[in-house]
Amino acid sequence: MKERTTLAASALALLLAAPVYAQGALVGVEALDDRIDDIQEDVADDMSDSDDAERFGQNQFAQGWAGSVSLGFAATSGNTDTADLSFGGRFRYGNGPWNHTFGFAGEFAEDNDVRNKEEVFATYDVNRYFNDRFYVFGLGSVRYDGFASNEWDSFLGVGPGYRVVNQDNMTWRLQAGPGVRYLEEQNGNTETEVAGIASSRFYYKISDTMFLTNDTDILFSDTDTVATNDLGVNFKMTDALSTRVSYRTEFNSDPLPGVKHSDNTLGVSLVYGF
Repeated sequence: MKERTTLAASALALLLAAPVYAQGALVGVEALDDRIDDIQEDVADDMSDSDDAERFGQNQFAQGWAGSVSLGFAATSGNTDTADLSFGGRFRYGNGPWNHTFGFAGEFAEDNDVRNKEEVFATYDVNRYFNDRFYVFGLGSVRYDGFASNEWDSFLGVGPGYRVVNQDNMTWRLQAGPGVRYLEEQNGNTETEVAGIASSRFYYKISDTMFLTNDTDILFSDTDTVATNDLGVNFKMTDALSTRVSYRTEFNSDPLPGVKHSDNTLGVSLVYGF
């Protein structure tokens, strides 16, 4: 199990938890202030993305283009040499009943010149709505992970989708369909096979300051079944204090020898401003 916890609450916590910035932070306050701003912006973006009415709410995506791109890099040298590069982006286009979404992300990390993370993926999702509840989707995705059982995993499929619950404070939609899956394992074995995908998207606005989201995806074929679940609780305690807690689980039914079935990530974000 792999768990990751991020806590940004005060300048003292930041100095203790972020040695990558210790050199500049100890000399003056400007570097520390910049880092605090970065963390607060990241958490605000994370919460904003989770409370995305265009994704979870009743309405379809706004017409025209919208999107965002992010890039991050961190490195240390001295007693420990590390480097971490991450990037991501999402673009949307709404045209009448048609909604198009393209997303991509990647992360590369090294520890003392030893690569310990290497992951890139891209997705394309198109939805065609016929009314407030029923739609059809087309989905294409490709993922590369240098440290997973499936080094390459790509899928292309279509199917129907339906909004089971369609209220202002709560929405739940389900979609599923057949497709084709291409796999290349770390040992070099490749497979192209019939596959299927089933997805659930749930959003519940508990109050004006608190909401919950849960995303579930299950991709299955003869080789294995890969399931992911991302649960997040987001709440704004006061005008100055905001918190997001998330737990993501990735499960592979048939990993290669020496690779665990599940991979779990715990995220906790706390930002205080005044």
